[in-house]
Order: sequence, then structure tokens, then C-alpha cells
Amino acid sequence: MPDRLTGTIMTTVFRNDDNGYSVLSVMADGTEVTVVGVLPRLGDGERVTFYGGWTEHRDYGRQWKSAGCEVEEPTSLSDIRRYLASGQIKGVGEATAELLVRTFGDRTFDALLDVSRLTKVKGIGSSRARMIVESFTEQYAERRQMMFLQRYGVPPALSARIAKAYGQETEAVMRANPYRLIDDVDRVGFLTADQIAMKMGISADSEHRLQYGIKYILEEAAASTGHTCLPADELLSRASDTLRCPPSVLETHLRALVLRREIILSEREGRSVAFLSAFYYAEVETAMRLTKLKLTAPAAQDDGAEQEIAAFERAQGIRMSDQQRAAVTGAVRHGVFVITGGPGTGKTTIIRCILSLLGKDRKTLLTAPTGRAAKRMAEATGRKAMTIHRLLVFDAATGHFQKDDEHPLSCDCVIVDEMSMVDIFLIRSLLRALPDGTRLVLVGDQDQLPSVGAGNVLKDILQSGVMPYARLTDVYRQEEHSMIAINAHRIHEGQMPWLNRRESDFFLDRQSGPNDAAQTVVRLCMERLPGFLRLADGRRDIQVLSPQKKGPAGVIRLNQLLQQAYNPPSENKPQLAYGDTVFRPGDKVMHIHNDYQLHWETADGEEGDGVFNGDLGFVRDVDTESGTLTVLFDDERLVTYAHADLEELDLAYCTSVHKSQGSEFPVVVMPVVRGPRLLMTRNLLYTALTRARRFVVLVGTEEAIRAMVDNDYVTTRYTGLRQRLIEQSLPSPPQLGFD
Repeated sequence: MPDRLTGTIMTTVFRNDDNGYSVLSVMADGTEVTVVGVLPRLGDGERVTFYGGWTEHRDYGRQWKSAGCEVEEPTSLSDIRRYLASGQIKGVGEATAELLVRTFGDRTFDALLDVSRLTKVKGIGSSRARMIVESFTEQYAERRQMMFLQRYGVPPALSARIAKAYGQETEAVMRANPYRLIDDVDRVGFLTADQIAMKMGISADSEHRLQYGIKYILEEAAASTGHTCLPADELLSRASDTLRCPPSVLETHLRALVLRREIILSEREGRSVAFLSAFYYAEVETAMRLTKLKLTAPAAQDDGAEQEIAAFERAQGIRMSDQQRAAVTGAVRHGVFVITGGPGTGKTTIIRCILSLLGKDRKTLLTAPTGRAAKRMAEATGRKAMTIHRLLVFDAATGHFQKDDEHPLSCDCVIVDEMSMVDIFLIRSLLRALPDGTRLVLVGDQDQLPSVGAGNVLKDILQSGVMPYARLTDVYRQEEHSMIAINAHRIHEGQMPWLNRRESDFFLDRQSGPNDAAQTVVRLCMERLPGFLRLADGRRDIQVLSPQKKGPAGVIRLNQLLQQAYNPPSENKPQLAYGDTVFRPGDKVMHIHNDYQLHWETADGEEGDGVFNGDLGFVRDVDTESGTLTVLFDDERLVTYAHADLEELDLAYCTSVHKSQGSEFPVVVMPVVRGPRLLMTRNLLYTALTRARRFVVLVGTEEAIRAMVDNDYVTTRYTGLRQRLIEQSLPSPPQLGFD
């Protein structure tokens, strides 16, 4: 049970109306104290009981951090007068407050709800009386809604968002169907809504709960494992375990969802498969648009391709392999072409050659799913490249990309790098913006981990067999002497990497236990590698990756150790806490969810909306008074985070291998110790190594490396794009419309 503090509001020092974060001066037991937290709008003179506890702020000293409150209406005439004069109610100032209290006395609050009574007061006309009533009613309703929500254990920040979404209808909506939160309030999932519903006494077998629960299983499968669908029997089994309800009962509710087209059932290899409708139609539309691009490609103009490739080779002082030449000619010949290969197989050289062949007469756009990948693409080609999100220009006002069917990109060709991490919704959005006849070249490594988002786009396209592609297997040029590239290919083929060879860029630092490995990782980052490799900025140039989130050598623990080493607290350094994470200026951070509403700007005046999963940057400023911080991301976007938005940020001194996709770092350090078999896989180790450009250090044991190399387990992703592409290649493919 949290402690309580009861006192009278003296004044509101600060309030953020967007999220309710407030700083109040409160008189409690004759002492003026500071209360902070997400709170309803409170007026001077109100007596409030705050729940929470004392904290010590670095700059502002002792504060009461509130986790909720109960408000008593002012009862004394002086407190009523001070409350009314505080400016909380539109149309009421000090003089009017005095007049109202003198007229109505201890019945003043009743009068504030009655226009006819207010108009009898000298100087208050009907329009002003309506303004006063509306303002008082709105404020009273907001407070009542937040109190109602907090009664059922809803945290203050979420209470504020719910009250903002539903306004005066909050209580009615929540009593009727609290599961509506999932659809109507950002970042509320089934488990949160279900917890609230249970506290409100909603029946465990209610129709709303069971149907939202079935959809939750599909949503969770997409979010955690990347599935766009699940076999229907597996869906019902998982839902039964989660909802504690027999599959036979859930099957009835599944049929109801199918009838409403919220879930689509399809046949896959003789098995019924269930899709959330958004995923189903995204895959169908993607297949149709890829097929259309393939069929509407302009006539091949590769008569002089061999001569142009030769000219490119002379200009670059290189000799391309037959595989590379085939990839280049395929890309300029076909409407859709896929180029896949591991590190050191020359994908970047091929992109530069394609650009040379297409020449200045045809406009080619370069894009990638992450800021780091786009930046690397631009540096390698000498041409402008940007993320897919920035290319398509997200409009926060409408919630959609500005570039689409009606406002397509102006281009002849689009080249997409790091395709393995493009999910089904992002490729669908890109395809919508490509006019008929655009050439589309997709470049990536199909052997890396699949996208963090739902889908298995690159593999599905390749495995469908209906799109032309080139598979690169030869390692050459300067890469043939790079142990990073050689060992990545050895690991992919199930062979142990070569370790600690002279003049190598690939090393193992032998440590037997996870705690020793973690401490060694910190020493490598702080002391040994920056000097040995002459790194200008170890924080930027070294990226620690971990296969596991938890444990002594997991992401969470390593971030704590590395933050303490790189950026420890100090008296003159402000910091902001969110949950168990503390942020300080200079911290390396990662945005961990797609947020299409966050606003960004750049130093040269460009601005827009949208920050995305995997974006890396550094905290530039922390404002403890307003509870905000600013982050400068790698692509030079500056973003300000309100306190409630900090759930979107994680420390990124260490990150998971999955989250590192699309990025390349000069140096990668990774602990390799024993862990869960489902995580410690060959595929994950291969992906981690391919993130390094210059140097790799593994910290652990040969036995752990051998276990990963031998573990060729690949989690099955249930998707439908491959099947949809095959269907589209049939003589009379089905045609569907889209909203």
C-alpha cells in the first residue's frame, strides 16, 4: 500500500496538458512541499490526498512522487474563493470569484453547474455563464474520470490518455466494454485491458473478452515471432491456454470474427490458417503489386549492357565476376529483380554498376529500412539515399504516407537495400507509391534473421520462384582476406569460425562464465579496443550485441554496466528516470517501437513526423523540470520526448542482434556464453557477424560457439506471401480491391 500525503494546493508550478504531468506546490502539515506526477487538473485551494512516496531530485531536492490522488472539494469560503480565482475556470477571475462566493456562499459549486443561477449575478451574461458552466463541467468530468480509472488500478499516465480519448464518456465506455481501449488508445494491448476489465468485474467468459483475446493471440504472434497468420487449430490452442476457455467455445467466437471479416481463414497445404484481416490483405496486395510491376516493366534496354559493364570496370579499376555481371544485367532487364548474398559478395559494387548503367537519363531512388543502412548506402554509392519512411513522407495529421497510388514517387527505378528486415506493411506501402513501369531492385541477405516486424518478405519472394533473382556466393576483392566475411560464410555452412589468427579482424576472448564475460565486454569497450584500433569515439564505433535480453551477459545487464562505465551520474549532470531506466545527456539510445506521431526536425530546417523501431541516436539534452529529453538520431533528426514517450526508448550501448539489423558498425563485441537453445542459433550468430565492418570480438568459449554453429534451428514463420505470389502467377489470378 503506497504512502499518502494530504495537503492543500498552493499553486501549479508546471503542467503539460498533453500528458498531465504536473509540478505542484502543496501545503502539508504547515510545510510547503513539491508534488510531481501525472495528475488531473487541480486548482489552488483544493485539499488533495496524494498516494506515492518521497524521492530526492538531483536539482530540486526532496519531492513527493504521486502515483494517484483523491480530491476533496474546498469547504471553507476562503479556499473556494482561492480555487475559483486560480484561473482554472474560464470566465472567472479574482473579482468574479469574490462575487460568486459572496452571492452563493458554500453552495457556490452547485451554482457553477446552473446557467440560470449564474445569470442572476450582476455582470454575468448568458454567454459568459455558459462558458463558466462548460469549463467547470469539463474540469470536473476530467477529474472524475481519472479518479474512476485509478480506483481500478489504472496508472496515472494511462488514466490521462484514456480520459483524453473518451472525455465525459470515459466511465460509460469502460463499464460497457473496457476492451475498446485496445482499438482506441495507443499502446494499450489485450493484457492491460484484460487486467482492468477483471478489476472492474467483467466476466471471464464475456463475448468481448474472448473475441479480443483470439485477436490478441494473432497480434502477439506477429509482434513476438513475426507470423502474419497461425494455423487455426494452433490459434485455438494458444487462445485456450491464455483465456482459460475450452477450444470448442472459442471456435464459436472465431466463426463470429470470420463472419465480420476481422479474421480471414485460408487454406495452406491442406490446413486451415487464420489471418487478421490487415495482414491477409497486406500480403494479397503486395503479391498483386509485385506481379504488376513485373509485367509492366519497360522493354529491356541491355543491348549494350556488356560494354557498359566493361566501361564501369575500367573506371573503377576492378574485374566483376560472372555472378555480379548476371546480377547487373538482370536488374536492368526485369521489372522486379532480387539480389541476395552474404557479406563480401559484392552487393554494393553491383548497386554502383546498376546506377552507372541506368545513367543520368533515368531517375533512380536509393532507400533502406533504417537510417544507418541508408547512410551506409549513400556513402558507398555517392548518391543520396534515405529511409523508406522518409522517402514515402509520413503525414501525422492523416496517419498515412503522402506518397501512394494517387501521389506516386517520381522515378524510373527504386533500389532497396537490407531487404531482409523489411516487413509486410512497409513493402506494401512502398509498392503503393511506385507507378506502373518502375523497376524495383531488392537487395539483401536472405540468410540473416528475418524482419523484426511481421512477415518474411525477402524469403517468401525468393521461395515463390516467380520473381527473377541472382544469388551471390563468391567472396572476393579485399573481402577475401577478411576473417569477418570468411567466418560468416563458414558459420552459415555449419563450420567453426577460424579464431585468433595473426593479422586477423576476428577474435575470441576466452571467458568461461557469463559474469566474467560481461566484465570483459566492458573492459574491451572502455580500455582495450579504442586504443588498439585507434577509435575516435568508442561509444559510436563499438556496438555490443547480445543474443539474450536477460541474464548476467544479457542486453539489460550489459546496458547497466556500460552506462555506468561510459556515462556515470554526476552532480552537474541532469537525469530522467522512466521505470528502471535512467537517461542522461550523452547516453546511446534506441527507439523501440514505430511511432508515427513523434515530430522531428533537422539542423537545415527539414521536419516531419515518425520515429521508428531500431533508430539509434544519442541523448542531447535532459530537462528535468518539464520531464522531457531530446535525442539526436544518426540521420541527424532531432526528436523531443515527453515523459510519457520515454517508454519508446531503451539504452543501446548493448542491443539484441535482432534490433541491430539494417545497421553496420565498425566494431562488434558479443558475449557468447551458454543460453536458451531457441536463442543461441547459427542464424543469429551469422547475423551478428555481418553487422561488423572492421572488427569482431566474441567473448566466451569455443564450446558455446560450437553449440551455436551446430544449432541450425530456424523459427518457422507462418506467412502467406509466398502462396499469394504463386497464385498471382497463375493464368487467371484473383483480383481484389483495396481500401
